[in-house]
Amino acid sequence: MAKKDRRNLLPALIEIGQELASTIDLEALLNSILRISKEVFQFENAIIRLLEPSRQVLVTAAAFGYAEEAVRPEIRVGQGVMGRVFQTGKPVLVKDVSSLPDYVPGIHGALSELAVPMIARDRVIGVINVESPRSDAFGEEDIPPLMTMASQAAIAIENARLYEDLRAVSAHNRELHQFNSRILRSVNLGIYTVDADLIITSWNRRMEEMSGVAETEAVGRPLLDRFPNLEEEGIGLRIRRVLERGVPEKLRLAHRNLRGQLRFQKRRLAPLKDQGATTGVVVIVEDVTEFKQLLDQIIQSEKLAEVGRLSAGIAHEINNPLAVICYGAQLLQREESLAPFQRDLVGRIETEAERLKALAGSLLSFSRPREMTKRQTDLNEVLGDVLRLVRYELNRKSLQVKESFEDLPPIQADPNKLKQVFINLLINAAQAVEEHGGTISVSTRVVNGEEVEVEVADSGPGIPKELQEEIFTPFFTTKKEGEGTGLGLYICRNLVREHNGRLLVASEPGEGTVFKVVLPI
Repeated sequence: MAKKDRRNLLPALIEIGQELASTIDLEALLNSILRISKEVFQFENAIIRLLEPSRQVLVTAAAFGYAEEAVRPEIRVGQGVMGRVFQTGKPVLVKDVSSLPDYVPGIHGALSELAVPMIARDRVIGVINVESPRSDAFGEEDIPPLMTMASQAAIAIENARLYEDLRAVSAHNRELHQFNSRILRSVNLGIYTVDADLIITSWNRRMEEMSGVAETEAVGRPLLDRFPNLEEEGIGLRIRRVLERGVPEKLRLAHRNLRGQLRFQKRRLAPLKDQGATTGVVVIVEDVTEFKQLLDQIIQSEKLAEVGRLSAGIAHEINNPLAVICYGAQLLQREESLAPFQRDLVGRIETEAERLKALAGSLLSFSRPREMTKRQTDLNEVLGDVLRLVRYELNRKSLQVKESFEDLPPIQADPNKLKQVFINLLINAAQAVEEHGGTISVSTRVVNGEEVEVEVADSGPGIPKELQEEIFTPFFTTKKEGEGTGLGLYICRNLVREHNGRLLVASEPGEGTVFKVVLPI
């Protein structure tokens, strides 16, 4: 290096330090080191090899002025000039490389070589090496400035590596956070966490759906202030116990949410640990309401099946003696010698026997429904037949039926089963208006060109809203004891469903009741 260049070296090194300190991109940093080697030190070539710790070899990180075959090979620690410099941590100046038995080929026709260690935080991380085809191209005076630049470069490289590692860790943590967020959003379980002060720290999408409370309205709020009913349900006590003991807990409960809905839930409470200390609780909420309802339905179905089998047996056994009783009563009524009270008694026997036969018939229909036979059916004609059948009963009670029949297209149906439905609905309507007086109306219409609708309405006392689904439950009845079996509407709804239709009810207390049978065309 020329003397005038050495005079300008101190300001150059200061600028080099500032430039290297401001660069955090490793590739850009290595290119800056090479540019400085060429412009400031006026080297015709330079190569930087850095240690690969896992294999303890020096690998080329950057170079200029070297052929590809000289850059590509790796150098073992201790091999050649650069390997010895790395191993000892001291610079090496060679005036004639031909005298070295372990010279690693560099530039073509090399004679002199200078290599200095790159030391950062008392640790050698690599080597900077320059060569020349001239002998005595480098002197002892070149070593200190090159060592200074190498040290600055080493520290800058370490900082760039640390930045790259930090950026990689940040990216990994960001990806991990996004992955965890996707899991929490996608899982079909409600998951939330609280800290040691029972402040909500996370709240997933499923919890929003189950509670009706958005994440923004939950996170950061005290759990028991936001959901005070959890204290009454024992959740607050359980969470505090998990915080105190650090042991998971689980429970089942009937929970009423903020909408007032009663839901059946399973909850698992697990401690959140930080270096062995419990710092919070994660709560996993599984809503099993639908599962419980399905299980209840299965149990109820099994009960009904057993009741059906029992009912069929009872109905079969009592039908024969009832037939004998009815026949005997009819014969006795023909006797002219019967006293009035005797005739009245025989009439009562026949009436009660007929009622028992009707009950037995209902039980048989409930337990052993007949096979359906569908055919082209005129619904208005079916209703006409039904009205003729019940006319006597309605006239006896001084009840009139208002009829309003539209022209209907034929439907595929079993007319006998539909007659059973309409007879039941009309008898129920008659019983509803019998005591309080009122009217009954029957109407038909086409709906949307796809369905036909039969409406049986009465102006009776109506049905309370809480009972409007119960009336279709087997053995449920609002009639006086002895007047109903509680099977009529249950059987009617099943018969309508067998026709792919719907049996609907609309009623307001004091304003009457409307039953609608909707069937597909």
